[in-house]
Amino acid sequence: MDNSDYARFIHDLFEFNDCEPISNTSRRFNMSEVRPRSLKRKRKLLVEVLLFCLMPNHFHLLVKQKQNNGVIDFMKKLGTGYAMYFNQKYERVGPLFQGRFKAVLVNQDAHFLHLPYYIHLNPLDLSVPEWREGNIKNLKKALKFLESYRWSSHLDYLGVKNFPSVTSREFLLDFFGGHKEYERKINEWLKDI
Repeated sequence: MDNSDYARFIHDLFEFNDCEPISNTSRRFNMSEVRPRSLKRKRKLLVEVLLFCLMPNHFHLLVKQKQNNGVIDFMKKLGTGYAMYFNQKYERVGPLFQGRFKAVLVNQDAHFLHLPYYIHLNPLDLSVPEWREGNIKNLKKALKFLESYRWSSHLDYLGVKNFPSVTSREFLLDFFGGHKEYERKINEWLKDI
């Protein structure tokens, strides 16, 4: 509904990614808060969040499971915790998300190679929806929009500290060849579609 809801979801991506139960997340999350509470103690991650993108009515995650049932446990905690926050804030009841989350095992190189672009380019639906048909009239405008869209790990992959504590970027940055190569490849990918 607003920026504080996006910020809270990102906070929850970090906070609920822990084998230990989270005792109380009912307090309002302050966007200027630099260090979430969980940084004060050693955490045992359920998943590595490789990248993410939040959209007005859905979200995308690329995660690597760290524990048995890590993805399932993480998604339960995230879905339940965020729904509780949202329902309390907007004085509503009931489920927030429709049905179970959709998980796809990435076991083919072609699928893996496509996912970072697909996830990080999703916000273009908000300003340049024709990108999906490969019909970008103004590439500069599309790239500028992506650089202004805060609710994704894209900026962190560009080397701009946005929400660096949420994602584990080493693997993909190594794969891309660093921040500058990631930026070059995103630009190239958009030009080629």
